[in-house]
Amino acid sequence: MKLFTLITILLSMVGSLSAQGNADTRTFYLGFTPFPYEISLDGLQFAYGVIENDADIVAHHFDNGIPWNEALNGEPYQENIMEDWRLRQSMTPDDSIVYVAMTPISLLRDSLAPYRGEADDMPLPEPWASYEFDHPDVKQAYLNHVVNTIEFFQPDYLAIGIEVNLLWNETPALWDAYLTLHQETYIALKAEYPDLPIFISVLGMSFMDGYRDEDDAPKHRELLVDLMEYSDLYGISLYPYLTSILTNDIPRSMWDEMFSLVDKPIAITETGYPAQAFTVANIPFNGTPEKQNAFIARLLQEAQARDFEFVINFINRDYDALYAQINGGDLELLWRDTGLWDEDGNPRLALTIWRDWLSKPLQ
Repeated sequence: MKLFTLITILLSMVGSLSAQGNADTRTFYLGFTPFPYEISLDGLQFAYGVIENDADIVAHHFDNGIPWNEALNGEPYQENIMEDWRLRQSMTPDDSIVYVAMTPISLLRDSLAPYRGEADDMPLPEPWASYEFDHPDVKQAYLNHVVNTIEFFQPDYLAIGIEVNLLWNETPALWDAYLTLHQETYIALKAEYPDLPIFISVLGMSFMDGYRDEDDAPKHRELLVDLMEYSDLYGISLYPYLTSILTNDIPRSMWDEMFSLVDKPIAITETGYPAQAFTVANIPFNGTPEKQNAFIARLLQEAQARDFEFVINFINRDYDALYAQINGGDLELLWRDTGLWDEDGNPRLALTIWRDWLSKPLQ
Protein backbone atom coordinates (compact mmCIF):
# COMPACT_ATOMS: atom_id res chain seq x y z
CA MET A 1 0.00 0.00 0.00
CA LYS A 2 1.37 3.41 -0.95
CA LEU A 3 2.28 5.70 1.95
CA PHE A 4 -0.05 8.44 0.71
CA THR A 5 -3.01 6.04 0.57
CA LEU A 6 -2.26 4.80 4.09
CA ILE A 7 -2.06 8.34 5.45
CA THR A 8 -5.35 9.22 3.75
CA ILE A 9 -7.09 6.23 5.33
CA LEU A 10 -5.72 7.01 8.78
CA LEU A 11 -6.75 10.66 8.56
CA SER A 12 -10.21 9.59 7.46
CA MET A 13 -10.51 7.27 10.45
CA VAL A 14 -9.37 10.01 12.84
CA GLY A 15 -11.86 12.44 11.30
CA SER A 16 -14.67 9.93 11.62
CA LEU A 17 -13.89 9.28 15.26
CA SER A 18 -13.52 12.95 16.16
CA ALA A 19 -16.76 13.78 14.35
CA GLN A 20 -18.67 11.65 16.81
CA GLY A 21 -17.46 13.83 19.66
CA ASN A 22 -18.43 13.14 23.24
CA ALA A 23 -21.21 10.54 23.18
CA ASP A 24 -22.73 11.94 26.38
CA THR A 25 -23.08 15.63 25.48
CA ARG A 26 -23.53 17.96 22.53
CA THR A 27 -22.20 21.41 21.71
CA PHE A 28 -25.02 22.82 19.58
CA TYR A 29 -28.72 23.70 19.65
CA LEU A 30 -31.19 21.89 17.40
CA GLY A 31 -34.25 23.56 15.93
CA PHE A 32 -36.77 24.32 13.22
CA THR A 33 -38.72 27.23 11.82
CA PRO A 34 -42.45 27.20 12.62
CA PHE A 35 -43.20 26.70 8.92
CA PRO A 36 -46.62 24.95 8.86
CA TYR A 37 -47.40 21.91 6.73
CA GLU A 38 -50.76 23.50 5.86
CA ILE A 39 -52.60 26.78 6.34
CA SER A 40 -54.63 25.91 9.41
CA LEU A 41 -54.57 26.03 13.18
CA ASP A 42 -53.53 22.38 13.15
CA GLY A 43 -50.59 23.29 10.93
CA LEU A 44 -49.40 25.95 13.36
CA GLN A 45 -49.96 23.79 16.43
CA PHE A 46 -48.01 20.93 14.90
CA ALA A 47 -45.09 23.22 14.02
CA TYR A 48 -44.87 24.75 17.48
CA GLY A 49 -45.40 21.36 19.10
CA VAL A 50 -42.30 20.17 17.26
CA ILE A 51 -40.37 23.19 18.54
CA GLU A 52 -41.52 22.46 22.09
CA ASN A 53 -40.85 18.73 22.06
CA ASP A 54 -38.11 18.15 19.50
CA ALA A 55 -36.00 21.31 19.55
CA ASP A 56 -34.36 23.76 21.87
CA ILE A 57 -34.08 26.68 19.43
CA VAL A 58 -36.74 28.30 17.22
CA ALA A 59 -35.87 30.11 13.99
CA HIS A 60 -38.12 33.06 13.21
CA HIS A 61 -37.27 33.58 9.55
CA PHE A 62 -38.48 36.85 7.98
CA ASP A 63 -37.95 36.87 4.22
CA ASN A 64 -41.17 38.64 3.26
CA GLY A 65 -40.40 42.35 3.09
CA ILE A 66 -39.60 45.35 5.27
CA PRO A 67 -42.01 48.05 6.52
CA TRP A 68 -39.79 50.70 4.97
CA ASN A 69 -41.98 53.79 5.49
CA GLU A 70 -43.01 52.97 9.03
CA ALA A 71 -39.50 52.00 10.10
CA LEU A 72 -38.00 55.19 8.71
CA ASN A 73 -40.58 57.50 10.24
CA GLY A 74 -40.98 55.76 13.59
CA GLU A 75 -44.63 54.96 12.90
CA PRO A 76 -46.56 51.93 14.24
CA TYR A 77 -46.34 48.84 12.08
CA GLN A 78 -49.36 47.52 10.22
CA GLU A 79 -51.50 45.04 12.13
CA ASN A 80 -50.53 42.33 9.62
CA ILE A 81 -47.00 42.47 11.01
CA MET A 82 -47.89 42.84 14.65
CA GLU A 83 -50.38 39.94 14.58
CA ASP A 84 -47.65 37.74 13.13
CA TRP A 85 -45.13 38.86 15.75
CA ARG A 86 -47.53 38.41 18.66
CA LEU A 87 -48.58 34.96 17.46
CA ARG A 88 -44.99 33.81 17.16
CA GLN A 89 -44.14 35.16 20.59
CA SER A 90 -47.19 33.60 22.24
CA MET A 91 -46.58 30.15 20.72
CA THR A 92 -42.82 29.99 21.28
CA PRO A 93 -41.97 27.88 24.36
CA ASP A 94 -40.72 29.99 27.26
CA ASP A 95 -37.45 28.08 27.53
CA SER A 96 -36.66 28.10 23.81
CA ILE A 97 -33.53 29.76 22.47
CA VAL A 98 -34.65 32.35 19.89
CA TYR A 99 -32.94 32.92 16.55
CA VAL A 100 -34.31 35.72 14.37
CA ALA A 101 -33.31 36.13 10.72
CA MET A 102 -34.27 39.06 8.50
CA THR A 103 -32.94 40.53 5.29
CA PRO A 104 -32.99 43.76 3.27
CA ILE A 105 -32.71 41.66 0.08
CA SER A 106 -35.66 40.30 -1.91
CA LEU A 107 -36.63 36.62 -1.85
CA LEU A 108 -35.16 36.18 -5.33
CA ARG A 109 -31.93 37.77 -4.05
CA ASP A 110 -31.87 40.31 -6.85
CA SER A 111 -33.01 43.65 -5.41
CA LEU A 112 -34.05 45.61 -2.35
CA ALA A 113 -36.59 43.71 -0.25
CA PRO A 114 -40.22 44.50 -1.04
CA TYR A 115 -42.57 46.43 1.21
CA ARG A 116 -44.33 44.68 4.09
CA GLY A 117 -47.46 46.48 5.16
CA GLU A 118 -51.08 45.37 4.96
CA ALA A 119 -49.72 42.25 3.26
CA ASP A 120 -46.36 40.60 2.74
CA ASP A 121 -44.15 41.12 -0.31
CA MET A 122 -45.92 44.20 -1.62
CA PRO A 123 -44.37 46.26 -4.45
CA LEU A 124 -42.01 48.95 -3.26
CA PRO A 125 -43.77 52.32 -3.17
CA GLU A 126 -42.05 55.41 -4.47
CA PRO A 127 -39.48 56.63 -3.77
CA TRP A 128 -38.22 53.32 -2.36
CA ALA A 129 -38.40 51.58 -5.73
CA SER A 130 -35.62 53.86 -6.98
CA TYR A 131 -33.37 53.58 -3.92
CA GLU A 132 -30.23 51.50 -3.74
CA PHE A 133 -29.04 49.65 -0.64
CA ASP A 134 -26.76 52.46 0.50
CA HIS A 135 -29.34 55.26 0.23
CA PRO A 136 -29.47 57.13 3.57
CA ASP A 137 -33.18 56.38 4.02
CA VAL A 138 -32.65 52.67 3.35
CA LYS A 139 -29.81 52.50 5.86
CA GLN A 140 -31.77 54.32 8.56
CA ALA A 141 -35.01 52.44 7.96
CA TYR A 142 -33.32 49.06 7.99
CA LEU A 143 -31.40 49.83 11.17
CA ASN A 144 -34.60 51.05 12.83
CA HIS A 145 -36.46 47.91 11.77
CA VAL A 146 -33.75 45.60 13.08
CA VAL A 147 -33.75 47.43 16.42
CA ASN A 148 -37.56 47.21 16.61
CA THR A 149 -37.36 43.48 15.93
CA ILE A 150 -34.68 42.96 18.57
CA GLU A 151 -36.66 44.85 21.18
CA PHE A 152 -39.78 42.79 20.47
CA PHE A 153 -38.30 39.28 20.21
CA GLN A 154 -35.24 39.65 22.48
CA PRO A 155 -33.34 37.09 20.35
CA ASP A 156 -30.34 35.06 21.43
CA TYR A 157 -29.02 35.07 17.85
CA LEU A 158 -29.67 37.56 15.05
CA ALA A 159 -29.08 37.38 11.29
CA ILE A 160 -29.36 40.68 9.44
CA GLY A 161 -29.14 39.13 5.97
CA ILE A 162 -30.22 35.82 4.42
CA GLU A 163 -28.15 34.04 1.72
CA VAL A 164 -26.69 37.42 0.91
CA ASN A 165 -23.95 36.23 -1.44
CA LEU A 166 -26.64 35.30 -3.99
CA LEU A 167 -27.22 39.02 -4.61
CA TRP A 168 -23.86 39.08 -6.38
CA ASN A 169 -25.02 36.26 -8.66
CA GLU A 170 -28.32 37.87 -9.53
CA THR A 171 -27.46 41.60 -9.61
CA PRO A 172 -23.71 42.16 -9.15
CA ALA A 173 -24.05 45.90 -9.78
CA LEU A 174 -25.84 46.22 -6.42
CA TRP A 175 -23.21 44.38 -4.40
CA ASP A 176 -21.04 47.30 -3.25
CA ALA A 177 -24.07 49.26 -2.05
CA TYR A 178 -25.37 46.23 -0.16
CA LEU A 179 -22.00 45.63 1.47
CA THR A 180 -22.02 49.22 2.73
CA LEU A 181 -25.48 48.69 4.23
CA HIS A 182 -24.38 45.45 5.88
CA GLN A 183 -21.23 46.91 7.38
CA GLU A 184 -22.87 50.04 8.75
CA THR A 185 -25.84 48.12 10.16
CA TYR A 186 -23.55 45.65 11.91
CA ILE A 187 -21.36 48.37 13.42
CA ALA A 188 -24.35 50.34 14.73
CA LEU A 189 -25.99 47.25 16.21
CA LYS A 190 -22.85 45.98 17.94
CA ALA A 191 -22.45 49.35 19.61
CA GLU A 192 -25.96 48.98 21.05
CA TYR A 193 -26.03 45.20 21.61
CA PRO A 194 -22.41 44.12 22.16
CA ASP A 195 -23.29 40.70 23.60
CA LEU A 196 -25.77 39.66 20.89
CA PRO A 197 -24.30 37.42 18.15
CA ILE A 198 -25.04 39.33 14.92
CA PHE A 199 -24.26 37.84 11.53
CA ILE A 200 -25.47 37.08 8.01
CA SER A 201 -26.13 33.78 6.29
CA VAL A 202 -24.54 32.70 3.02
CA LEU A 203 -25.33 29.89 0.60
CA GLY A 204 -22.52 27.52 1.51
CA MET A 205 -22.39 25.54 -1.74
CA SER A 206 -21.46 28.73 -3.62
CA PHE A 207 -17.93 28.51 -2.24
CA MET A 208 -17.31 24.97 -3.46
CA ASP A 209 -15.55 24.41 -6.80
CA GLY A 210 -17.33 22.10 -9.23
CA TYR A 211 -20.73 21.81 -7.54
CA ARG A 212 -22.60 24.47 -9.50
CA ASP A 213 -22.83 25.35 -13.20
CA GLU A 214 -21.45 28.82 -12.52
CA ASP A 215 -17.66 28.95 -12.36
CA ASP A 216 -17.73 31.61 -9.65
CA ALA A 217 -16.68 29.85 -6.45
CA PRO A 218 -13.39 31.82 -6.25
CA LYS A 219 -15.33 35.08 -6.45
CA HIS A 220 -17.74 33.94 -3.75
CA ARG A 221 -14.80 33.12 -1.48
CA GLU A 222 -13.58 36.69 -2.01
CA LEU A 223 -17.00 38.03 -1.05
CA LEU A 224 -16.94 35.87 2.06
CA VAL A 225 -13.81 37.62 3.34
CA ASP A 226 -15.52 41.03 3.21
CA LEU A 227 -18.74 39.72 4.74
CA MET A 228 -17.11 37.89 7.63
CA GLU A 229 -15.25 40.99 8.76
CA TYR A 230 -18.64 42.20 9.96
CA SER A 231 -20.23 38.97 11.17
CA ASP A 232 -19.89 37.20 14.50
CA LEU A 233 -20.74 33.77 13.07
CA TYR A 234 -20.23 31.89 9.83
CA GLY A 235 -23.90 31.29 9.10
CA ILE A 236 -24.46 28.69 6.39
CA SER A 237 -27.56 27.87 4.37
CA LEU A 238 -26.86 24.28 3.34
CA TYR A 239 -28.72 22.36 0.63
CA PRO A 240 -26.19 20.10 -1.14
CA TYR A 241 -28.85 18.39 -3.27
CA LEU A 242 -29.57 21.72 -5.02
CA THR A 243 -26.26 21.41 -6.88
CA SER A 244 -24.78 19.18 -9.55
CA ILE A 245 -24.50 16.26 -7.12
CA LEU A 246 -28.30 16.22 -6.68
CA THR A 247 -29.15 13.35 -4.30
CA ASN A 248 -26.01 11.37 -5.07
CA ASP A 249 -23.31 10.76 -2.48
CA ILE A 250 -21.82 13.90 -0.98
CA PRO A 251 -18.02 13.86 -1.40
CA ARG A 252 -16.25 13.56 1.94
CA SER A 253 -14.05 16.53 1.05
CA MET A 254 -17.02 18.91 0.86
CA TRP A 255 -17.58 19.03 4.60
CA ASP A 256 -14.03 19.98 5.52
CA GLU A 257 -13.62 22.43 2.63
CA MET A 258 -16.79 24.35 3.45
CA PHE A 259 -16.44 24.43 7.21
CA SER A 260 -12.75 25.39 7.11
CA LEU A 261 -13.19 28.56 5.06
CA VAL A 262 -13.78 30.85 8.04
CA ASP A 263 -12.21 30.85 11.49
CA LYS A 264 -15.41 31.78 13.31
CA PRO A 265 -18.14 29.83 15.09
CA ILE A 266 -20.41 28.05 12.62
CA ALA A 267 -24.20 27.97 12.55
CA ILE A 268 -26.36 26.08 10.06
CA THR A 269 -29.05 28.71 9.65
CA GLU A 270 -31.19 26.48 7.44
CA THR A 271 -30.84 23.08 5.85
CA GLY A 272 -32.80 20.10 4.64
CA TYR A 273 -32.65 17.00 2.49
CA PRO A 274 -35.50 15.33 0.55
CA ALA A 275 -36.75 11.97 1.75
CA GLN A 276 -38.86 11.38 -1.37
CA ALA A 277 -38.22 11.42 -5.10
CA PHE A 278 -39.49 14.23 -7.32
CA THR A 279 -38.64 15.87 -10.64
CA VAL A 280 -38.16 19.54 -11.45
CA ALA A 281 -37.49 20.76 -14.99
CA ASN A 282 -36.82 17.17 -16.08
CA ILE A 283 -34.14 16.84 -13.38
CA PRO A 284 -34.74 13.86 -11.09
CA PHE A 285 -34.11 14.21 -7.36
CA ASN A 286 -34.04 10.66 -6.04
CA GLY A 287 -34.46 11.37 -2.36
CA THR A 288 -35.12 8.55 0.10
CA PRO A 289 -35.53 8.34 3.88
CA GLU A 290 -32.17 6.54 4.03
CA LYS A 291 -30.35 9.30 2.14
CA GLN A 292 -31.95 11.95 4.35
CA ASN A 293 -30.93 9.98 7.41
CA ALA A 294 -27.32 9.74 6.22
CA PHE A 295 -27.19 13.49 5.58
CA ILE A 296 -28.61 14.42 8.98
CA ALA A 297 -26.33 11.94 10.74
CA ARG A 298 -23.20 13.32 9.10
CA LEU A 299 -24.22 16.94 9.58
CA LEU A 300 -24.80 16.49 13.31
CA GLN A 301 -21.52 14.65 13.67
CA GLU A 302 -19.82 17.62 12.03
CA ALA A 303 -21.73 19.98 14.32
CA GLN A 304 -20.38 18.18 17.35
CA ALA A 305 -16.82 17.89 16.09
CA ARG A 306 -16.64 21.56 15.08
CA ASP A 307 -18.58 23.10 18.00
CA PHE A 308 -21.40 24.55 15.92
CA GLU A 309 -23.71 27.06 17.58
CA PHE A 310 -26.90 25.55 16.16
CA VAL A 311 -28.48 23.55 13.33
CA ILE A 312 -31.88 24.52 11.86
CA ASN A 313 -33.77 22.00 9.73
CA PHE A 314 -36.03 24.51 7.98
CA ILE A 315 -39.05 22.25 7.34
CA ASN A 316 -40.39 20.15 10.19
CA ARG A 317 -43.11 18.23 8.30
CA ASP A 318 -43.57 17.73 4.56
CA TYR A 319 -45.96 20.38 3.29
CA ASP A 320 -47.89 18.49 0.61
CA ALA A 321 -51.13 19.97 1.96
CA LEU A 322 -49.78 23.53 1.84
CA TYR A 323 -48.36 22.86 -1.63
CA ALA A 324 -51.87 21.99 -2.83
CA GLN A 325 -53.44 24.97 -1.03
CA ILE A 326 -51.14 27.47 -2.74
CA ASN A 327 -51.08 25.62 -6.08
CA GLY A 328 -47.32 25.29 -5.71
CA GLY A 329 -44.91 25.03 -8.59
CA ASP A 330 -41.37 23.83 -9.17
CA LEU A 331 -39.81 26.28 -6.70
CA GLU A 332 -41.97 25.16 -3.80
CA LEU A 333 -41.43 21.52 -4.76
CA LEU A 334 -37.70 21.73 -4.05
CA TRP A 335 -38.17 21.76 -0.27
CA ARG A 336 -41.59 20.10 0.08
CA ASP A 337 -40.31 16.67 1.15
CA THR A 338 -37.48 17.72 3.49
CA GLY A 339 -39.41 17.31 6.75
CA LEU A 340 -38.38 14.94 9.51
CA TRP A 341 -42.07 13.96 9.50
CA ASP A 342 -43.78 12.94 6.27
CA GLU A 343 -46.94 14.60 4.94
CA ASP A 344 -49.13 12.39 7.14
CA GLY A 345 -47.23 13.26 10.31
CA ASN A 346 -45.30 9.98 10.51
CA PRO A 347 -41.74 10.27 11.88
CA ARG A 348 -38.97 9.68 9.40
CA LEU A 349 -35.83 7.63 9.96
CA ALA A 350 -33.71 10.77 10.49
CA LEU A 351 -35.84 11.86 13.43
CA THR A 352 -34.36 9.06 15.54
CA ILE A 353 -30.85 10.44 15.11
CA TRP A 354 -32.12 13.99 15.66
CA ARG A 355 -33.79 13.00 18.92
CA ASP A 356 -30.75 11.04 20.03
CA TRP A 357 -28.60 14.15 19.76
CA LEU A 358 -31.30 16.31 21.33
CA SER A 359 -31.40 14.03 24.35
CA LYS A 360 -27.75 14.77 25.11
CA PRO A 361 -27.18 17.68 27.50
CA LEU A 362 -25.42 20.76 26.19
CA GLN A 363 -21.84 21.00 27.33
